[in-house]
Amino acid sequence: MWEDHLRALFPDGFRGVDFDGVDLVLLDADIAGLVQRELKGGLDGSGIAYLWGCIADLDKIVPLINEEYCASYFANLRTMAQVAAEPYVPDAT
Repeated sequence: MWEDHLRALFPDGFRGVDFDGVDLVLLDADIAGLVQRELKGGLDGSGIAYLWGCIADLDKIVPLINEEYCASYFANLRTMAQVAAEPYVPDAT
């Protein structure tokens, strides 16, 4: 997923755009940095919390995006963020 994300082009016309107060470029960069940290050795508590906050932002904004490629790009970003966060989901016991 990470390699696919690196090859994907940021959606045309969406730089500097925000949805419901969420800047798309910043959200993309933040998640990329967090995923990279996870791949290189793991996230600390603040990184985990920030990643879950980014996932919540994606859950809020993806339904608001009405351009197909952009919506797909951020839906894929959300999937990648979820995979990176999976090791930090507590087991239900």
